[in-house]
Amino acid sequence: METGAGILHLSLPVRDLDEAREFYENALGCAIGRVRDGWIDVWFHGMQLTLHVEPSQVLPADARRVRHFGVTLRAGELTELLAHLETCSVEWLKRPATDHAGTSRAQTKAMIADPSGNAIELKTYADPAAAFAD
Repeated sequence: METGAGILHLSLPVRDLDEAREFYENALGCAIGRVRDGWIDVWFHGMQLTLHVEPSQVLPADARRVRHFGVTLRAGELTELLAHLETCSVEWLKRPATDHAGTSRAQTKAMIADPSGNAIELKTYADPAAAFAD
C-alpha cells in the first residue's frame, strides 16, 4: 500500500463485522488494515474503507443504489473480478452490462451489495477520458 499521496477515506455502517470482513476480504480481495472493537479498515483499490458496526444506520433495501461507491478498473481487472464474484455468494443489484458498446463512451458496469446492503459499483471504460466527458 503506497501512502505517499493522499488517501481517500470512506466510512460505512455494517450489521456484522465478521460477515463484512469475509465479504470484503474474500469476495472483493481487499487487504485488511486496522482491526478494532466495533470497526475495521479495508483497503478498497487505494481507498481506506472503514466499516463500523452500526446496524441502526444500515439502509433499508429500497434505498440502495442511490448511495453507492465503487471503482473503475482496467478491462482485464474487471473481467477477473466479475468472474470471481460469480463464484461467490453476492447480491447482484445490477448484472454486468455494457452501455454505448462500440463507441469511445463504452462502459461495462455492474453493481453488487455487501452483506449490509451497501451498494458497490464496479466498472471499466473503453476510453477512461469518457468518465469526465459531457
